[in-house]
Amino acid sequence: MHLRDIFKSRRTTFSFEFFPPKTDAAAANLYESARELEQLRPTFVSVTYGAGGSTRERTNDLVVRLKRETSLRPFPHLACVAHTEDQITRILERYAEAGIANIVALRGDMPKDMDAGTPSAFPYAADLVAHIKRFGEQGRHPSSRGFGIAVAGYPEGHHSTPNRVKEMEHLRAKVDAGADAIITQMFFDNRDFYDFRARCELAGIRVPIIAGVMPITSLPNMRRMAELALGTRFPAALIRAVLRAGEDDAAVERVGIHWATEQCRDLLDNNVAGLHLYTLNKSKATQQIYLNLGVKDSEELGADPVGNGGL
Repeated sequence: MHLRDIFKSRRTTFSFEFFPPKTDAAAANLYESARELEQLRPTFVSVTYGAGGSTRERTNDLVVRLKRETSLRPFPHLACVAHTEDQITRILERYAEAGIANIVALRGDMPKDMDAGTPSAFPYAADLVAHIKRFGEQGRHPSSRGFGIAVAGYPEGHHSTPNRVKEMEHLRAKVDAGADAIITQMFFDNRDFYDFRARCELAGIRVPIIAGVMPITSLPNMRRMAELALGTRFPAALIRAVLRAGEDDAAVERVGIHWATEQCRDLLDNNVAGLHLYTLNKSKATQQIYLNLGVKDSEELGADPVGNGGL
């Protein structure tokens, strides 16, 4: 189902994100986690793409397997940095042949073994979005509309664009090139998301904005988030709660799941277009968030509680 049709058919989307494993054993574990999370009936799942395509083949293989063997609707990430146009086109052809309907289009990060001068056919994500749109317009996808396209948004700002006005111009360029929705980077203070959503509206960006939420599951996991996101802001209240848990890993995980649950509850109360949970390739935290919210799957989570019996 094309991304536009997904948003026409439901008020709120619920999605999960996986990253491609580096070994066959990890791939098997991830597949089992995906099958467990399948019971939560997500609207879609996304599969990330390593820097410069370092996990490209594993991303492609996992996406095709999820499409073929599960009821999940996979959205593969596609990063364009350090890639040629021919490489990108071949990936699109494989996904089109497999019946993949939607893609998350990203610029991506330059691999550590390459320098900033390494040529890329598409310097920016907006260029990749335009290429994906042309691919569909040329009749090379089974759908007459081509791929549905989601792009990234950064409520706390992007490390490479400290000018927040210029950053919003870049986001608007991606939407103008053909993006159908925005999935945000993780954030831990919902006020950052609401401000970002309001700035998008002021910039004339009208596509749905899906909020990215990641539960902290351990102190190393928290530190790794800060390294990967390069600027993630941890509110003092969250840090205080984590420090209170000390070296008790189970307690840290409970704090993280509780915080993420409250983020999700508040976002739903404030009419978020979608929730995107970063799973870290594990099912426990995501499952617990659903239980904490009082539901067994996404259909119940997206149901309108008004008129359903009241109190």
